[in-house]
Amino acid sequence: MPARTAPAPTPTHDTCAGPAQQDPPPPQGPRQPEGLAGTLRPRHLTMLALGGVIGAGLFVGSGTGLRVAGPAIIISYALAAALALLVMRMLGEMAAAMPASGSFSVYADRALGRWAGFTAGWLYWWVTVVAIAIELIAASTILHQWMPAVPRWAVALVALAAFTQSNMLSVSSFGEAEFWFAGIKVAAIIAFLALGVAALCGAVPGVDSPGLANLTGHGGFLPQGWDSVVAGLLTVVFAFGGMEVITMAAAESGDPARSVTQAVSSAIWRISLFYLGSIAVIITLLPWDAVEPGRSPYVAVLDRLGVPGAGRLIEVVVLIALLSAMNANLYGASRMAHSLAARGDAPRLLLRTSRRGAPRAAVAASAAFGFVAIALDHGWPDQVLPFLAKAMGGAMLYMWLTVAAAHLVLRRRLEREEPHLLVVRMRGFPYLSWAAAAGIVAVLVLMAFDPGSRGQLGWSTLLVLALLAVAGVRALHGRWTG
Repeated sequence: MPARTAPAPTPTHDTCAGPAQQDPPPPQGPRQPEGLAGTLRPRHLTMLALGGVIGAGLFVGSGTGLRVAGPAIIISYALAAALALLVMRMLGEMAAAMPASGSFSVYADRALGRWAGFTAGWLYWWVTVVAIAIELIAASTILHQWMPAVPRWAVALVALAAFTQSNMLSVSSFGEAEFWFAGIKVAAIIAFLALGVAALCGAVPGVDSPGLANLTGHGGFLPQGWDSVVAGLLTVVFAFGGMEVITMAAAESGDPARSVTQAVSSAIWRISLFYLGSIAVIITLLPWDAVEPGRSPYVAVLDRLGVPGAGRLIEVVVLIALLSAMNANLYGASRMAHSLAARGDAPRLLLRTSRRGAPRAAVAASAAFGFVAIALDHGWPDQVLPFLAKAMGGAMLYMWLTVAAAHLVLRRRLEREEPHLLVVRMRGFPYLSWAAAAGIVAVLVLMAFDPGSRGQLGWSTLLVLALLAVAGVRALHGRWTG
């Protein structure tokens, strides 16, 4: 663990409830208090894990992957899911042993050095606040279509203000909101799976079962060849981003080790079922070459099954998915900002918490870019945010790589020094950890050779290098030692 040249600043409160505590150095026990409320329940964490990855990317973006790879897109999804779930397993093990609201940033700090924790933490914060802005504008666009008399900027302003206030009240307010948001998305997926299976079995009146015709016809299962599976992987892997927020939330539960264990275990099989199951239903019921670019394949399937108002129904689900993702991202960004401040890597002001343990200053700072984005989108619509979004995909992979590297170091250290903290152990260590790291590097290399992904990788790499440069300057000025 690298030494620090000066003590970390003491967190302060908006009220007189007493001082918060910072992210500690090496773990001393199963619970690591940080001045945040421990009121999240296991059901909150489980639904948070599901809600974090069942987003608009699944309901809308899956159509792009289907056009790229045909029915073989399910292989791309399976590969992406395997990689994401390995990352989730590594994070789950470290979160159970060392609960910290800074999650992988704290683990990178402890395993690799202050520079790694600083870079990973600020990378996550920046990418997440950009995601909040993008989700906000997308959600306000849908709401504006329903209420054309209300300006889009006004809708966005009200939505962001409501979620900011909710996150400032207490962590339980966030948990309950996300629980119901995620519950609606999960219910929609379950209903889609049930209807799809019924159609395949010929149990839907007026709809003939296609059998395996859509898998074997229209060019077969691999109509575009194996290269398309790789291209499909680059298209769908980013849909699995967002799972890391569960390990941040674990630090605010009453029993972090037990909560994260239950949440990770249940989320893994449920995510696999919902993602791979719904994609399997789509490729079986829908000819891949009938998918229209920009149109949700879920809508196309429901239209074929004669479900009335399918387009509006999925639009409602997409809206909920966007609001849910925005809520979760605001939570994750604020906790990362608070954790960075606790380690002396962000302004001291961000340590301020409310009497209920909500990091109000960090929430406000994380929401601030969303308010700026509303003005930018109003002045230069469809110009600024797409540019900022280019750095998001590759950044997620860099963060996942940090998780794998930190896990390889911390698992050995815990086995040697504090084995009693390893209440959750990732099977196949260190082979699966190395496999995850190799898989992430492979995807990054594939992005470098793919014309459509090269720009994303380039901007993400520039962002990482800029943060590393700032970390280097801080080290030269004596802010860190070691």
